[in-house]
Amino acid sequence: MPDKALSFSLADFFFNDSPDVLTPPSDYLSWIQHPKIQAAMQFFGQQFVTAPRAEAEVLDTSGGRRKVINMTSYNYLGLSSHPEVIQAAKEALEVYGLGASGAPLLSGTFDLHVEFARRLAEFKQKEDCLLYSSGLGGNLGAMQGLLRKGDILIMDERCHKSLIDGGTLSGAKMLFFNHNDMKSLEAMLEKSKGKRVLVAVEGVYSMDGDLARLPEVVDLAEQYKAATYIDEAHSTLMFGPNGRGVAEHFGVEEKIGVSFGTLSKSFGGVGGFVCSNAAIINYLKGYSSPWNFSCAPSPAIVAGLMKALEIATRDSTLRDKLWANTAYLKKGLLDLKLNLGGSQSQVIPIIIGASGEMLMQFAADIQKRGLFLQPVDFPAVPADARRFRISVSSQFTKELMDEALNIIEDVIAKGLHD
Repeated sequence: MPDKALSFSLADFFFNDSPDVLTPPSDYLSWIQHPKIQAAMQFFGQQFVTAPRAEAEVLDTSGGRRKVINMTSYNYLGLSSHPEVIQAAKEALEVYGLGASGAPLLSGTFDLHVEFARRLAEFKQKEDCLLYSSGLGGNLGAMQGLLRKGDILIMDERCHKSLIDGGTLSGAKMLFFNHNDMKSLEAMLEKSKGKRVLVAVEGVYSMDGDLARLPEVVDLAEQYKAATYIDEAHSTLMFGPNGRGVAEHFGVEEKIGVSFGTLSKSFGGVGGFVCSNAAIINYLKGYSSPWNFSCAPSPAIVAGLMKALEIATRDSTLRDKLWANTAYLKKGLLDLKLNLGGSQSQVIPIIIGASGEMLMQFAADIQKRGLFLQPVDFPAVPADARRFRISVSSQFTKELMDEALNIIEDVIAKGLHD
């Protein structure tokens, strides 16, 4: 193993055969301590000491502060540090304190939670909405609350782990169709005739940046009398004429049974929400464990999120800037003859290929130059499609993008093409 450390990944050590459940596998302990693996792991969990703006600061290994161009943050619209958002959170902090200090059904529901849920439901054009303390908890809780043993959950193979974990907890049978492959989806639906079926897709797939073929998914689901669920984590506030997401972008909102969104990306905060018909939202309150057994979201955060929703929807300024920046960066990257996969969104992969060693060397070199762009390795992506992933922000300036493109050209493009 020592000479082939980078040919292994976390996927190889999932099963623990140690006699003590509190002791990791011995081969994992040997692998994780290998110098090449230690060098790779240094990129993850780095400490930011400023807000997640386009220009940020991180601590280096010696504890010093280092300025970087931040192209990894999900702060797509810059709302995390927007002055109006910060002021709204500050004012609520003075009134409500730091946390809700209770589960929603007991003592954790505040007027802010009720009002924000109402506004989100109205925004998503659904009857009601449930707020969760985390995005992962929202997806997981919706699946676990909606589905039962004997039901069928059909998912695109690239759906987020939170949906898979929720399906596992529900006891439903899970079937996966090939990514955006409608023949594969139809085969799964044909196989599931006579069962209660939920079809789940993502609006924007988070590692590839492409969109669900939503009109076709909806048509097939209707044909087979299956319900539909869309995870709009990477598309809410950005896609569609009003920013409601990929379902609005394709004009099929009224056909979507459940719309999920996260509050940690374009909203700039933390949490998640599920919008659907009023009856099923009320039902979920009794059966969605991450909702009724978790502390409710912080009221101060909720106040900031309400202001973020207001800012993002009062005009199209922020998303117009986001899409202009996305187009500029994509053109620059394509001019460098880089492989961006099938990206159709503000999520832009730079696909390196099968070499983990090359990926980590590029990561080290671009960070030395001041570009914070994290490597994405197997098993998060296929072993032959290791990559970097740019998250475009409306905060990017032309100067920052040009500087980043110069670094990418010098390190990645030349490294791949030489």
